[in-house]
Amino acid sequence: MDKTSVLELSFQMGETLLQNGAEISRVQETMERVARAYRVDSFDVYVLTNAVFATGVEQGVEHAARLKHIPSTTIHFGRILAVNQLSREIAQGDHTVEEAFSILDSVRGMPYSPLPLATLACAVGSACFSYLFGGSWLDALIAFFCGVVLELFLYGAGRRKLSKFLTNLSASALVTLCGALFLLAGIGDNMDKIIIGSIIRLVPGVALTTSIRDFFNGDYLSGAIRMLDAVLVGGCIAVGVGVVVRCLSLLTGGALL
Repeated sequence: MDKTSVLELSFQMGETLLQNGAEISRVQETMERVARAYRVDSFDVYVLTNAVFATGVEQGVEHAARLKHIPSTTIHFGRILAVNQLSREIAQGDHTVEEAFSILDSVRGMPYSPLPLATLACAVGSACFSYLFGGSWLDALIAFFCGVVLELFLYGAGRRKLSKFLTNLSASALVTLCGALFLLAGIGDNMDKIIIGSIIRLVPGVALTTSIRDFFNGDYLSGAIRMLDAVLVGGCIAVGVGVVVRCLSLLTGGALL
């Protein structure tokens, strides 16, 4: 990788944004802003949900089209904010290309939340949503425990590189089973409130919101792709919950209904 090339810098910044869940218009605008700031002779970019195409002329040298396939994205708002800030500073003329590459390398190395903190956040969020949707304090307590189990499962699934759909299907089934076992043991009041709180971590809210923003910005293809992704994830969650509830209801004679 040439760390003196403006086109390479622009491409790497766009790739970082796309990998971490930024909407298409933000990725394209950032890449074009960087190219303009360093006065590239010409620059053209086309961004999809999982790919970036870019070509340009830098210092009289034409660079052929560059393509990078980005198969999946994970949300990291800290990296998105950091890249946005870097692009603003570049537009103000605060950094050379080499300095910008150095900052970008540190941004791409920003870690995700540590597992204990992520587990606590998932558990507290599950408990709060369970109570918010009308559950009792006991339902919230069970949802808290289910949230701990869910985050630990997601961590293990991520390390084993399970597919998104298989992960959501199995995770929703797991937390539903955990909640049902508590209820069958006589602990808890409302199965539906426990499930709602437990699965809230899996709901693809960011993907759905981003797809709507892509539609409003005229990026219909990317918006449709992300909308389909959100619908499929939601379907996997529904199937995972429904299968477990139905099976346990048949085994227990409808005790969960």
